[in-house]
Amino acid sequence: MAKKDAKPTIVLERNYNIPLRREWLKVPRWKRTKRAVKAARAFLQRHMKSDNVKLGKYLNEYLWNHGIKNPPHHVKVNVTKDSEGMVIAELEGAPRPEIKEEKPKKGAEKKEEEKEEKAAKKKEEPKKEVKKEEKPKAEEKKPEPKKEAPKFEEKKPKPKKEKKPEPKKEEEPKISKEGEEKKAKEKEEQKKVEELAKQILKKGSTK
Repeated sequence: MAKKDAKPTIVLERNYNIPLRREWLKVPRWKRTKRAVKAARAFLQRHMKSDNVKLGKYLNEYLWNHGIKNPPHHVKVNVTKDSEGMVIAELEGAPRPEIKEEKPKKGAEKKEEEKEEKAAKKKEEPKKEVKKEEKPKAEEKKPEPKKEAPKFEEKKPKPKKEKKPEPKKEEEPKISKEGEEKKAKEKEEQKKVEELAKQILKKGSTK
């Protein structure tokens, strides 16, 4: 298994009382605390000979405690430098976080030992050739011919008889009452003329 990277160790530890007033007096009131933070960082870079400087939580809260216009004049800090060159500054007397060492789990150690034992056993045992019994192949079932369903004869539609158009009956002209009266008068006049003609013929025959 690959070894874990070694944790950085503390190489140097010092205590400083950092003066801040001389720096934050150079700027307006509403920029004083910002300049104090920069001054503390520059002081630590110069004295610890490292550009990688981090200010701790409690130190930051102490600097900003009274706002941006009223930073402290001095601040006492505890500074540590590790083997990688990282500098961490924390307020003097602030609690330090406890570093818990990771202990290897018992279950994980047992599993690794079991794996190693199994691998050693596999190497010692000779490999046995196992012949596989060839099973008789099942007779291939021939596909049965599909029964064709009886086809129903399609009924052809009977040709429709074309209906001959019936001859339209000539409508008799409707005769109004006046026309009927005229016809009746004409018939009467014809009868009278015929009667007169008959009478004339009779008189001529008598003579």
